[in-house]
Amino acid sequence: MKKIIPPHHRHGRLLLGATAALLLAACGPGQETSTPPAAIATAATQFTVEVPVVPAAVGALVVQPMFHAAPALLDAPDGRDSTNSSGSAHWRPHLQNVPGAMREMTTRRLTAQKIAASEQAAQDIAPLLDGGAGDIAAPMAGSSVVATYSPAQIRAAYDLPALPAAGTALTPALAAQLGAGQTIYIVDAMHNPNAAAELAIFNQKFGLPGCTTKAIATNATLPLPPAPASGCEFSVVYNTPSSTMTATAPAYNSGWAMEIALDVQWAHATAPLARIVLIEAPDASINSLLGAVRLANQMGPGVVSMSFGAAEGNWTASVDSAFTGKNMSYLAATGDSGSGVSWPSVSSNVLAVGGTTLSYSGSGVRSETAWSGTGGGISAYTALPAYQTASVPGLTNLLRRNVADVAFNADPATGQYTAVMTPGSSTASWLSIGGTSLSTPQWAGLVAIANASRALQAKAALGLPHNILYGQIASVPGTFASSFADITRGSNGTCSVCTARVGYDPLGGLGTPNVKSLLAGLSGTQIAPAAPVVAPASISGAAGKPLSFTVSATAANPLSYSMLGAPAGMSIAATGVVSWTAPVAGTYAVTMVAKDTVSGLSGQGVYAIVITPVAPPVVGAGAITGKVGTALAFNVSVSAPNPVSYTLAGAPAGMTISSAGLVSWAAPVAGTYAVTVTATDSKTGLSGKGIYTVAIAAPLPPVVTVASVSGKPGVALSFTATTVAPNPVTYSLSGAPSGMTVSAAGVVSWANPVLGSYSVTVIARDSKTGLTGQAVATVKIAAAGPTISAAAMNGVAGKAMSGSIVLTAPGANALWISILGAPLGMQFSMSGMTITATWPQPVAGSYALKVVALDSNGLTAQLTVPVTVTAR
Repeated sequence: MKKIIPPHHRHGRLLLGATAALLLAACGPGQETSTPPAAIATAATQFTVEVPVVPAAVGALVVQPMFHAAPALLDAPDGRDSTNSSGSAHWRPHLQNVPGAMREMTTRRLTAQKIAASEQAAQDIAPLLDGGAGDIAAPMAGSSVVATYSPAQIRAAYDLPALPAAGTALTPALAAQLGAGQTIYIVDAMHNPNAAAELAIFNQKFGLPGCTTKAIATNATLPLPPAPASGCEFSVVYNTPSSTMTATAPAYNSGWAMEIALDVQWAHATAPLARIVLIEAPDASINSLLGAVRLANQMGPGVVSMSFGAAEGNWTASVDSAFTGKNMSYLAATGDSGSGVSWPSVSSNVLAVGGTTLSYSGSGVRSETAWSGTGGGISAYTALPAYQTASVPGLTNLLRRNVADVAFNADPATGQYTAVMTPGSSTASWLSIGGTSLSTPQWAGLVAIANASRALQAKAALGLPHNILYGQIASVPGTFASSFADITRGSNGTCSVCTARVGYDPLGGLGTPNVKSLLAGLSGTQIAPAAPVVAPASISGAAGKPLSFTVSATAANPLSYSMLGAPAGMSIAATGVVSWTAPVAGTYAVTMVAKDTVSGLSGQGVYAIVITPVAPPVVGAGAITGKVGTALAFNVSVSAPNPVSYTLAGAPAGMTISSAGLVSWAAPVAGTYAVTVTATDSKTGLSGKGIYTVAIAAPLPPVVTVASVSGKPGVALSFTATTVAPNPVTYSLSGAPSGMTVSAAGVVSWANPVLGSYSVTVIARDSKTGLTGQAVATVKIAAAGPTISAAAMNGVAGKAMSGSIVLTAPGANALWISILGAPLGMQFSMSGMTITATWPQPVAGSYALKVVALDSNGLTAQLTVPVTVTAR
């Protein structure tokens, strides 16, 4: 081996002028020292390293860690993840109130020691402030609440693959999803003697795979052997500014120890099987940290995570050579003081990681806004890199490098559990840690997982991932939308680029990762999302009649809708429902556009819309009959698409039509009328006509019917006239004999008929029209005619017998009598109207006397009288 060249003999390019403007990111914590622990390996090594000369002014510039901590010591995690690493995945984050006395503390680089000291001071002073009546450090019940996420909850929120159950035999593909075979270099300053112990406590509490601590000798051959294909290794090395390893550990610093703890734990939580090499620089100078980065390059390939920064200057490009290692990826935090650009994230070769405020309840989709403390902005010195092209939404009219590139949760108020131990302690305090220091190692873990998947496909490591992120992912709308959640809310200052917007912006860069889709793009297994399919259709409607229909579209995600070539007045709702309140007649080709709200891809289909003219109302014709004086009403038959109004033409006086189409005539007059009904459409103004023939017949006289009637003198007589008439009638008689009357009901009565024959005219008068009808009834009153009455005659043979026959002849003046069937020897004599029959010597037998009477009126009567003679 060559001998190391003494510093005053080294040569190299002068990378920065002596007049460069140098700015610190912020004031750092004090340098708390402790006795350095034993080196991981003590063997010395010598090799020649060409280190570019960094001017003293630049090399001495001190960077700061970029973590934040909520000002409260948390309750220890409840342990539900200890035996099941996904146990808390679908629970809401842990919520804890910030003690009242701690609310005004700054969260920037706040350590567990400072929190504990402040809490103790608050307890000590409380009795002096309130007389011991209360606890000044009691948790507030207001808005100062810290939400803290577990690894399982972060994996669920960002769609990282769920961790397999303990003991699961891992396939190469499953191991790759956990970063197996890859190396993550955590570059930090100063020393954390408890990094391995803190990681072990963190792993046990959250059920994460444990890591084997493996020493790397200071004289180890570089590059390192490949990382194991399964199982996590954790190593710590100490570097020198000249990029060599040393056995001398840096001094302890509580702030940098916190940074180291969160970097190691969350890189491991993201890629649990990746090898982690923690490189601790002897101090926080740029010179020493560049030495750590170059040492990582020699150990490579791998992913370098840098959660620190200093304000950029005109010197930053001069040290970019440190970020050009083969198959190496470099990631750096954008800052924690709001709008501003810091080194090393400003380097075009470094993936700049910004921060968000996360809201995730354990189910559904996460919600994020830009964290108010995230760094980001437009560089004043670094040229615009080729990958930040206008083909990415939001990247237009740029002059120089923009940071951030990507983002992740960073708000300490929505922080993530981190275990921290003080030197010499065997127990850990739990803090809610944030800052872009937190988002950076997690993105480093994602890049390591992507490299593991690429290795399975025999593809080279990503190296600098910018071209894929900006070119193959962000420049393709569907892939961009599925791979990143666009951060469109929040601000980190008051400048023109300090507010989040749609597409790229300096606060969140391209956005936060939808990990499953993003890893597919980074590893080359991305399947391009399909555009929505809009089925064409034919739609028909009528002019003036409201039209509504729903666009038929299929897509993997929710859609938004728009139209091309739509006629005036046509609109489309967010649900794809098309409405046209007042269609106009015509044929329209309207292109319906459906846009996938996730992928941004669009599909379209043409809808042929035919609007037919509205037909005028159709009025039916009809024939209506009525009678004079009888109220007439009928409905007009109309077919129309809209309400109509009515008018009449040719109608007789007194005939009207209502708004409902009812024709009325209270007092029809005889005649035949052609009435034209016109119906006018209330919306289109079109009209239709129909003719109704209305025939009103002249009134008819009553029709009277009577029958001929016979009666007897002195016997009361009555009969009824039958009358057919449209209205009530009154009756009268003509030619009636004295004493004959007719009632209002048409009943003719004669109490004491007189012999004779009479022609009586019954007259019925219509009470409304005055018309009359009549009929002649022949009334014949005749005598009763003769009557004959006699009892049966009985006798005994040889013994004289007799019987009487009595006659009447009312109304007659003569009577003729004949007796037939009289036996021999029977004699008849008459006295008045009685005939006596005698038979002196009756002869036994049965005989019938037939008596016939005829009066002078021509009336007859007859009676058969039985005669019975019995023997002696």
